[in-house]
Amino acid sequence: MIGAVLTLNAGSSSLKFALYDEDGDEPVADGAVDRIGANEASLSLKAADGTELPVVNIPLVDHAQSIKAVLESLRAAFPDKKLGAIGHRVVHGGTEFDRPTSIDDEVLEKLEALAPFAPLHQPHNLAGIRAAMQAFPGVPQIACFDTSFHRTHPWVNDTFALPREYYDRGVRRYGFHGISYDYITSELQRRAPLIAAGRVVVAHLGNGASMCAIQNGRSVASTMGFSALDGLPMGTRCGQVDPGVLLYLMDQEGMDADEISDMLYRRSGLLGLSGGLASDMRTLEASDAIEAKEAIAYFVFRIQRELGAMAAAMGGIDALVFCGGIGENSRLIRSRICERTEWMGIEIDHARNAGNAEIISSDMSRSKVMVIPTNEGLVIARAAREHLRHVA
Repeated sequence: MIGAVLTLNAGSSSLKFALYDEDGDEPVADGAVDRIGANEASLSLKAADGTELPVVNIPLVDHAQSIKAVLESLRAAFPDKKLGAIGHRVVHGGTEFDRPTSIDDEVLEKLEALAPFAPLHQPHNLAGIRAAMQAFPGVPQIACFDTSFHRTHPWVNDTFALPREYYDRGVRRYGFHGISYDYITSELQRRAPLIAAGRVVVAHLGNGASMCAIQNGRSVASTMGFSALDGLPMGTRCGQVDPGVLLYLMDQEGMDADEISDMLYRRSGLLGLSGGLASDMRTLEASDAIEAKEAIAYFVFRIQRELGAMAAAMGGIDALVFCGGIGENSRLIRSRICERTEWMGIEIDHARNAGNAEIISSDMSRSKVMVIPTNEGLVIARAAREHLRHVA
């Protein structure tokens, strides 16, 4: 027996987790720690049937204490489960890590060196790893990288038109959300192998949003680049912006790097476009405010524009797949995105779309349009299981 697998996705103030048996695609339990370090910090744990499970009462002051609370709660709920491995989502794997990797001190040191490339994500991912290693020193820790899926980009989609030496020093288009794209690709291969072998654009739309052009199962282009700021507007992140704007903010507004970073990551996107109304699409859709309508219009327009770019990178499109919180649940956004894409052979069936069907394109549509819920935790669990089977 290889044992159960725990998956961890550590953010700046949150920790998502799931416990999987040594086989099977459904977790036996999952949950989250929210608002780590705040007075309102909370831990939730649910069994596979949705039943709320009791949790330990430990102050959730940091990631180490949060992981301790998760582990003790899981031990109490499932005393007979033996943990075989812990799988971690890591945002940045740089150019070296193009597949799931067993974590040791050398790997951890290399991942720490990548923190400047993802300063708002990587340190929290690594804090989760350190806390897990401390809690289970003998249990294998496996890292899965959001950047790995995009290491197949051709050079023209991997570089910027900067002096060549910066590319060699790591300033290049990495792409993100790769674990999600990995899952969608595997699901397409299972559900629709002919589509999976063709030209597919996947739209991962949520609080973080990006799109990926996938040809014959391989990423060839992504809307995200050097950082998780580029491309589509997101909940609070800006998406594509003219770098001249940043120079203006520094020279004329007197903003320093920290102030610009705070604005681009935390005060822009849907939140900024809506005049501070909301970063959540559900709130914006329910609002009659003109700012909410304009924020939605910009979000849709940028997706339509990038959809054309992704199709151009592949010389056409055979299918469009929606995933992520907005992509999976917002009938309005899916409908509006597809309104002006008939020239690409996309035509949706509004009844199917309203019913959240798996295939929402019409029978006359030349390109399939699908809705497939993503499952990053399962990708991480599978990678950890594969590692255990390899070393067994």
